[in-house]
Amino acid sequence: MPDDAPPMLALIEGRLDRLGLTPEEACRQAGLPPDFLDRMAAGKVPPPRGQRLIRLAEALATSVSYLVGLDPDTPPPAELLEEDQASFGLLAGDEEALLRAYRRLDLPAKAAVVLILRTMAGPEPAPDAVPPKQLARPRRSG
Repeated sequence: MPDDAPPMLALIEGRLDRLGLTPEEACRQAGLPPDFLDRMAAGKVPPPRGQRLIRLAEALATSVSYLVGLDPDTPPPAELLEEDQASFGLLAGDEEALLRAYRRLDLPAKAAVVLILRTMAGPEPAPDAVPPKQLARPRRSG
């Protein structure tokens, strides 16, 4: 597991070992693509939320709270049980909650929050290098 993998992956791997399941089998039982956990470890997909998270917890015979790193007896935040709205161009519940809280801050506090978040998130990934298109030159006749 990569060092920068989501903490949820370590918990998932522990459950897989305990249950004797392969990642592919757990994903199949949860209705996820068989390579979902590999792609999550590589940072290509975000951790599941909503029904995908609930089904994964069921496949691993554990609770959503456990998978998100909370005490298993603590109810998970409602935002995690909401479906991911990003695919619709909307903010997810946790993003809306952060934005509402951010808007209540004064300007110096907003600047501090932005600095902290940027530090925690690390450098922004470089955009995929796409070579510029080569324009075809008109051929001269003759």
